[in-house]
Amino acid sequence: MTAQVVEMQLNNPHDRTQWQHFLTSLGITNFSAREVDQIDTTLGLIEDDQLVGTGSIAGNVLKYVGVCNLNSRPGARFNQIVSALVSRLFQAHIFHMMVFTKAKYSLSFQHVGFKELAHSDEAAVLENGSPDIADFVRQLPSITNQDDQRVSAIVMNANPFTCGHRYLVEQAAAVSDLVYVFVVATDASLFRTAERVKLVQQGTADLPNVQVVSGGDYLVSAATFPAYFLDSAASAIEAQTTLDARIFKTQLAPALHITTRFVGSEPTSRTTAIYNQVLQRELPPTVSVQVVPRTEVADQPISARTVRQWIQSGNLTKLNQLVPPTTAQFIKNNLSVLQSRIQEGMKINGN
Repeated sequence: MTAQVVEMQLNNPHDRTQWQHFLTSLGITNFSAREVDQIDTTLGLIEDDQLVGTGSIAGNVLKYVGVCNLNSRPGARFNQIVSALVSRLFQAHIFHMMVFTKAKYSLSFQHVGFKELAHSDEAAVLENGSPDIADFVRQLPSITNQDDQRVSAIVMNANPFTCGHRYLVEQAAAVSDLVYVFVVATDASLFRTAERVKLVQQGTADLPNVQVVSGGDYLVSAATFPAYFLDSAASAIEAQTTLDARIFKTQLAPALHITTRFVGSEPTSRTTAIYNQVLQRELPPTVSVQVVPRTEVADQPISARTVRQWIQSGNLTKLNQLVPPTTAQFIKNNLSVLQSRIQEGMKINGN
């Protein structure tokens, strides 16, 4: 009997319990709000009134995909649920999709048309559809004879863009013919992606060899990395940073002729400190990693977290010490909007 695809309502206690018990039986046990609240659609495969497969969509990401395979037709149920999820995305006019999964399931997704971008011992990231990573690279700005030039890169969240970020860009620009500043694309930050990109562009407009671009789907923030299939928060940080580094090393750096990655030293954030360590382990010798000491004000590292805390309190008297004039003006012009986002639950104490 062919399983039937049905839509499951995770806000319905019966559906939620059935879904969670099924995935738990397959070894998926992370049902935190951070993971589940992002889900837009969940599908189930029902056969003989039993749930035999499921998969969910969050934005353009497939997650919580799991099936009980038939011995007679291994992969049939997996193919059916993934096909149904892809069809739903097409109906929503989403033609590029990604999946983050355990490394051992990478081949299963490759068999249904996904292309692996990178993998580690624990995890893999794959994509399907268009625009894909080659299209992403093609639309980035470039310079003449780029393959013979000194090309560097910086990846930043810039939530918001501070004088510390500016100093890091200046150091890279001083020794490079071209610097790509990739701004992490996630609206899980106080400042929206478009706002952050604009603030970095405005804050570096006087540096002619700097190109500020969105990181798109390929420079993944720890705020949005799906980690439902990993055992612990430590595993999630290690998996996310390793995949991020390997995508950069094997896909982006060769295509853009990037030979140096600049990072700021990290005295306060454990996650970012781990990320820097992973970059130094993964990128050389293909890409050298230059660690620039964090700039300080009054013997304290400049921190975007401090700026966000000042926004929450409304005390902006020392704002110009930490951020460029363009960032300060944006904050002052949009203070009530930013404060309302915090009041609505936007967390401000992360990186």
